[in-house]
Amino acid sequence: MDSAVETRETCYRCYRPLRLCLCSSVKPIQTATKFVILMHPKEFKKTKNGTGRLTHLSLPNSELYIDVDFSDHNAVNALIDDKNNCCYLLYPSHDSLTLNTQKINLQNKQLVIFILDSTWPCSMKMLRLSTNLQCLPKLSFTHTKCSQFQIKEQPKDFCLSTIESTLTILELLNAHEIENIDDTAFEYFLEPFLSMIEYQIGCISTKRFRIRGEKG
Repeated sequence: MDSAVETRETCYRCYRPLRLCLCSSVKPIQTATKFVILMHPKEFKKTKNGTGRLTHLSLPNSELYIDVDFSDHNAVNALIDDKNNCCYLLYPSHDSLTLNTQKINLQNKQLVIFILDSTWPCSMKMLRLSTNLQCLPKLSFTHTKCSQFQIKEQPKDFCLSTIESTLTILELLNAHEIENIDDTAFEYFLEPFLSMIEYQIGCISTKRFRIRGEKG
């Protein structure tokens, strides 16, 4: 097979070039909570450093949808309208439930957490356009973690990537006994994310080395 054709082959699970596929490093975690990742189209194009899809692959009980306005999205509305679901939107606000100190009252319902996978400006636009999401109670958390997303500058020190935020939520849900996940599973949850970063840093270092060589 021609090498140029081979490099264009894509893994249609992680949507990365086949030779850079991260699926082997994904260690799925079974959860009682359903996670719904709402991805902005711009994030879908970031196949090299997007973490929303890696999060989806790591959580069998999750769904992923791509759009900007979810107001009339059938699958999203079906989850919101289901009386057996207790739905929250992960989004910081003055009236959000802070998971560190407050416990969710499920009332024997399934917890469904919607996560906006996008930059802060795009997330605000998604929420502004999606009237169905505006009506959901908000969920947030506090933390002292520093994002390991070294190849991407975060807008604020407290900002985490989608997969890092999801891990934090799972840890807090475990603490509240809403989830019952073995702690060792958390140790491997970020493996595809860290592998992605390691590769990107390697590419950046190689590029800088080549540039210095050309200048020399």
